Amino acid sequence: MFVPSLGLTPHKNRWFFAASRTWVWLLLLLLAGPAWGAEPVTVTIDGVADEMLENVQAAIAVPFGLTREGAIDRPWLDRFRLQIPERVRAALEPYGYFSARTEVTVETPSPDEVVLLVQVQPGAAVRLDAVKVALAGPGRNEPKLRMLADSFPLHQGDILRQDHYEQAKGALIAQAVDLGYLYASFERHLLVVDRDTLRSEIELELDTGPLLFFESVLIHGAPNYPDPFLRRYLDFQEGERFSYHRLGQTQINYLDSDRFKDVLITPHLELVHEQSVPISIQLVPSDRRRLRPGIGYGTDTGPRASLRYQDVNIFHLGHELKIDTSVSTVKQEVEANYLIPSPTALQNVTALRFNLKSEKTDTYTSRLISTELERIHSLGPGLLGSLFLRLLDEDYRVGLTNNRSYMVLPGGRFSAHHFSDPVHPREGFLFGMEIRGTHPVLGSDSKLFQVLGNADYLLPLPWRLSLLTRGQCGTTLVSDKLAEIPTSLRFFAGGDKSVRGYAYQSLGPTDASGKVVGGKHMLAGSLELERGIFKDWGIASFYDVGNAFNAPGNVAWAQGAGLGVRYYSVVGPLRLDVAKRFGHHRRGYRLHISVGLSW
Repeated sequence: MFVPSLGLTPHKNRWFFAASRTWVWLLLLLLAGPAWGAEPVTVTIDGVADEMLENVQAAIAVPFGLTREGAIDRPWLDRFRLQIPERVRAALEPYGYFSARTEVTVETPSPDEVVLLVQVQPGAAVRLDAVKVALAGPGRNEPKLRMLADSFPLHQGDILRQDHYEQAKGALIAQAVDLGYLYASFERHLLVVDRDTLRSEIELELDTGPLLFFESVLIHGAPNYPDPFLRRYLDFQEGERFSYHRLGQTQINYLDSDRFKDVLITPHLELVHEQSVPISIQLVPSDRRRLRPGIGYGTDTGPRASLRYQDVNIFHLGHELKIDTSVSTVKQEVEANYLIPSPTALQNVTALRFNLKSEKTDTYTSRLISTELERIHSLGPGLLGSLFLRLLDEDYRVGLTNNRSYMVLPGGRFSAHHFSDPVHPREGFLFGMEIRGTHPVLGSDSKLFQVLGNADYLLPLPWRLSLLTRGQCGTTLVSDKLAEIPTSLRFFAGGDKSVRGYAYQSLGPTDASGKVVGGKHMLAGSLELERGIFKDWGIASFYDVGNAFNAPGNVAWAQGAGLGVRYYSVVGPLRLDVAKRFGHHRRGYRLHISVGLSW
């Protein structure tokens, strides 16, 4: 017989066989794991299902300590077995079954194993003969309270569900408190059950008590901020009906302002006078001045570094100054924003901006200085509108054109947004529009009128899928020759947030030399399907199409499609995309890397 040699010495042979035996025993232990890990006492329940079964299982769970070191405490087991019928009956009463009968059979498949077979017969359910729900007190005619009382979930003839009864009672009290009736209570709350006839009655009477109102508000802890500025964050006014929800929104307003790191709001119910509740607010301010460096990378910009200086309380008036400096291989920029909050409305702001930017791409070179005054108004939750006036001085070179342009640009902006999470949104939308124009009568070197728009919509789908649709457009309705329009007001396409597969701002009409010079119009769109994997990862497939053009009837649509990976960090998503170009004489692949939300 031929025996293959393993090339082992006698000493190694002994080690090999000893190790082999060890692995065999470990394998046998693993295979026998379910038997070795079997519970000495198990309970099997029959006769009930769904939520009643879950409640019974919780009521007769095997108590800790019934077995010690694998041995069953027999006297304790007998006591536990005798307690099971009463525990089952109590577990079924909330569902209307007050006469349940339970039989317990003990089986011993082995000397060290016991199975308790619990057979449950719920019996007939208790039914409601009468349900009376009444409102009393000053708030008895409140529509929301009346609706809850009229839609009480239990009616005559229904099975008595005590869980539904308690939930409905809690909802009535919670609604009364939310409406400002903080002393609401049940003057009468009767639940009568006749176990012999299996009939029951419910009688409830909610007395709302007096309606309470907000009184004066005392704000402490932020003496360096003016009082009118601090009161702009209040979501209520003195004399309005009391609401815990509005107190909570006030706390959110203070924390979202990025000026306070802790907020404690206290309604002094013990000091209520003539139905008015005094409120005190204790603020803990954040650091007034901040310096925030940052580094990053994007395919459009290459490596980049940034530095932000921020002062959130200029002149102790609550005004804010932000100076952002960013440097990359493509763009160098300094932008200063001076923000003056409105004393009356939380979202209303007057902004004065100064921008100094130098940008050099494969398509153009631009150096500009601009100042802008903008008045922003809130038009509702998630809605902002503004009017602005911008002064622009730009020196640019694009194609065969080398020019300098001065513009006075008045215009307006509108935006609407809603998303479920600022870092990793599952659903939401964003819409923005800008109208701007100028004329030599205003002192500009040329005339134009432009409309720009963008829209993003994120739709959640089953199986952790999501669909992101994105659209961008821009049109110049009236203008002088294209050569008179600076590059910052021309339209280009291509890049991480446009048509992937193409370089940043590389798409658009060309001049006589074949160089891209931008266009009067632009249209681009994208479809992206993402599948979530693990907790913070996702994979995506996408299709982009678009271009800039001068005539709507003569558009060379550029297309790109590919695959991507997403990682959602605390600073926003990291996006890595590989896109293939279509509709271009130079086909190929391009890698896109970016950090932050693409919308």
